[in-house]
Amino acid sequence: MPTPLTEYGEPDLSAVSGTASTIAPRLRRGQLIVLVSTTYPGTTEELVRPILEGGGLAVGADIALGYSPEREDPGNPRFALENTPKLVSGCTDACRELTALLYEPVVAKVVPVSTTRVAEASKLLENIYRAVNIALVNELKMCFDRMGIDVWEVIGAAGTKPFGFTPFYPGPGLGGHCIPIDPFYLTWKARAFDFHTRFIELAGEVNTAMPDYVVTRLHEALDVRGSTLHGARILVLGVAYKRDTSDIRESPALRVLSILARRGAVITYHDPHVPRLGRSRHYQFDLESTPLTPESLRRADAVLIVTDHSSVDYQSVVQHAALVVDTRNATRDVRDGREKVVKA
Repeated sequence: MPTPLTEYGEPDLSAVSGTASTIAPRLRRGQLIVLVSTTYPGTTEELVRPILEGGGLAVGADIALGYSPEREDPGNPRFALENTPKLVSGCTDACRELTALLYEPVVAKVVPVSTTRVAEASKLLENIYRAVNIALVNELKMCFDRMGIDVWEVIGAAGTKPFGFTPFYPGPGLGGHCIPIDPFYLTWKARAFDFHTRFIELAGEVNTAMPDYVVTRLHEALDVRGSTLHGARILVLGVAYKRDTSDIRESPALRVLSILARRGAVITYHDPHVPRLGRSRHYQFDLESTPLTPESLRRADAVLIVTDHSSVDYQSVVQHAALVVDTRNATRDVRDGREKVVKA
């Protein structure tokens, strides 16, 4: 079940509780229920279990309740359900064992953990680890920009160290259902224990600010060329949150488009995986993907690369565009016309 945030930044577990309430009166003895949604530690025991037991059957005696977080990476050709280790847990030892038996036939490795809280916290750690490290390189990108240092070259150089370093890469902000949202489930739960999750909240501030930074860099690049953002024709290249997918959930491109429209730019976009942009959770658009042709590139005052889809010919983009602002280092292999490229 989806686990978004409310408009006030708090966990919205209505889908989880609603589903549990729907199935509770229909449960039969011997059934196993497994929650896979990413959520704060305690959800399975404190929220789902009481609702299910409200139907008259006891967890651990009449029915089994487990937690096994979803682990997926959309667009990743190497890892899928069957070859990604599967964390399993349960409200009792028997619940955990039954959950393991459910997944053992379909995954390469099952990893049992002691409690549902441990499994819930492990999933959050996976996503918080990425969110904090991405925020770190995003902050370094802004710092190194002022110093005239290419952050991408810095990361590549540091990545030659064979131990003690894992490369993360900057971008225009975070997208997808997991990383921009899940860390704040722990932030919310931590308050009940009088604990302030400073790293998580600071990472959120840095990552949330990246779309504004990207637009500022675009504005500066136009200004150097004697133009202004207001009235400029901006072609946004890529609106999915991740390369080679059609998923626009929480995509930073949506905020970038919104900021550009608010500041008077004339916006179009091209995305081979997203033919149309309409209403989303936070934004309202009525746009169709523009064909990426030499003519459409030449018409734009600037091309802003937000998502680096692999099917795009970036040499052609640079060749025909007047200005390219690149947030993903997609033009790294382009040789001709590099004077028209600005990293953001």
